[in-house]
Amino acid sequence: MNPIFSEIKLFQVKADKLEQFEELIKKMAVTQKQCDGCISIKYMKRFFTIDGIELGDAPRELTKIVKCVKYYSCWEFDTKENY
Repeated sequence: MNPIFSEIKLFQVKADKLEQFEELIKKMAVTQKQCDGCISIKYMKRFFTIDGIELGDAPRELTKIVKCVKYYSCWEFDTKENY
């Protein structure tokens, strides 16, 4: 078994800060990829939901911002020690 260590984070971004946050994660990802033992770093924006969807139906696209927009990051390292 491969001893990969992963960290998953949730970011909740206010609607008026979306552009700033997206520019920031572009810079952060470059720096984070250079860390010792880093295998990958990914940032994802939540576009869809499965709430209220019947089995077999496609996910429903999110169309409005209620409180914030959710972003997730997944950072993988070769070992827990390098994390």
